[in-house]
Amino acid sequence: MACAVRKRGFVMEEVFEKRLYMAKLFDTYRNMLTEKQITSMELYLNEDLSLTEIGDEMGVSRQAVFDLLKRVEVQLQRYEDKLHLL
Repeated sequence: MACAVRKRGFVMEEVFEKRLYMAKLFDTYRNMLTEKQITSMELYLNEDLSLTEIGDEMGVSRQAVFDLLKRVEVQLQRYEDKLHLL
């Protein structure tokens, strides 16, 4: 049991670190994103809404939100790879 808790804690720590990194990228490069991308990232990172809640707010499906957020993550990482502002 202790091993599973440690493993789960490690996974949660990775998730938290990734989310924090994405928030930093978003804050740095947000002006290079479209309005729709900014809105979805703000709802996800700042408001901590679920994909379903974001979809309801934006009038799209949960899957569309998932796809949009993944594309934004890739785009933000590309900006960082090229510009090295963090």
